[in-house]
Amino acid sequence: MDHFARPEDPLAQALRGRTLTRNFQGYSTCAETDLVAFGVSSISEVAGGYAQNVKTVSEYRQAIEAGRFATCKGLVRSTEDWLRHDVIWDLMCHFRLDMAAIEERYGIDFPAHFAAELASLAPLAEDGLIEIAPGRIEVLPLGRLLVRNVAMAFDAYLTPASAVRYSRTV
Repeated sequence: MDHFARPEDPLAQALRGRTLTRNFQGYSTCAETDLVAFGVSSISEVAGGYAQNVKTVSEYRQAIEAGRFATCKGLVRSTEDWLRHDVIWDLMCHFRLDMAAIEERYGIDFPAHFAAELASLAPLAEDGLIEIAPGRIEVLPLGRLLVRNVAMAFDAYLTPASAVRYSRTV
């Protein structure tokens, strides 16, 4: 986990026990659950989708006073979104990815499906931050504080100019 926590902290215990979870807000010791957001620009995560509220107080107040939801946009996850979610989740919460488990769950050939992503991780492997081996990716101790950089390779919503790099996440 790319956060600091004392060994007795519940987050550190969850990491050791392989029960650590995360959502778009960060790490958690709770299993995935729906998050209903209130307020300007807040984001809800419900049933596999996201909804964001309007970004100004006046728009938010107008919608609420009219008895409407203040939502301005949303996204329902596709199968590809769920696939990438699971890859990123495993890397960020467990520092390890079992390619066979992903292949079985989604019916894909992991190295073929993620050829570009695996190639983009080569510099991190050369720097000793990760190990890419047949059937697995492991985030090494040196790379744990930069695990977001590893996960970014699998984020389909990042632009190519946002490729794996250190500076913006440090």
